[in-house]
Amino acid sequence: MSSPEHLPRLFVPQDAAGGPAEAGTSCLLSPAQARYLGTVMRKKAGDSVRVFNAEMGEWLTSLGEIRKDRGSLTLTERLRPPCQQPDLVLAFALLKRDATDMVLRMGTELGVTRFLPIITERTNTHRTNPERLATIATEASEQCERLDIPTIAEPCPLASLLGAWPEDARLFTAMERAEDRGVSLHSSLRHARAGDGLLIGPEGGFSDTECRALLARPAITPVSLGPLVLRADTAVAAGLALMGDGLRSAQD
Repeated sequence: MSSPEHLPRLFVPQDAAGGPAEAGTSCLLSPAQARYLGTVMRKKAGDSVRVFNAEMGEWLTSLGEIRKDRGSLTLTERLRPPCQQPDLVLAFALLKRDATDMVLRMGTELGVTRFLPIITERTNTHRTNPERLATIATEASEQCERLDIPTIAEPCPLASLLGAWPEDARLFTAMERAEDRGVSLHSSLRHARAGDGLLIGPEGGFSDTECRALLARPAITPVSLGPLVLRADTAVAAGLALMGDGLRSAQD
């Protein structure tokens, strides 16, 4: 058998298991997973596969009979126990499809637990494909070895996000040319705690009206991502890397 690290790794929802997470429990594959393992990976009955979800952790499994669009796995050995992911929220202005896809993929790999797409004055698209975004987040979780799948909310206006934001959590907000507005950038993303969020605006940044509305909210903590003006998807990666570093340091 190959070392577990090189085996296919699939997310299986908790309700796909036919019982508690223990050796001998069977899990049903989705039609897409059965096609992937049987047709793409050429796997056969008895081959080993890794499966995971947040409730059961990660398990080594043995593939049962597999057909074109159906199949099952049997849990054989637990590889990793369940592990709570620090709550990390990303609120971001919707971008064009490829850029939004990249935000979902990078955000998942960088530990985002909740994605909150928002609509701003300069947002150039208002629609999403929830099924597509969920697939991207799931595939990214499978690739990056995390145990959970982030949730993705329906898009909402910026004002709705601000109105619903909890009072006990900070929303770090990347603001371009903040000094020109007389805004003091007084906090570091490395000081983030579990439950805090990162807000990234659209290409072109927030409007003056939106900036005033943001700065009027006590939960908003304006931050800089450096002297250069970054693309929105680049700003997501830069900000999340700094926040993740702070959350990991807090757990150590």
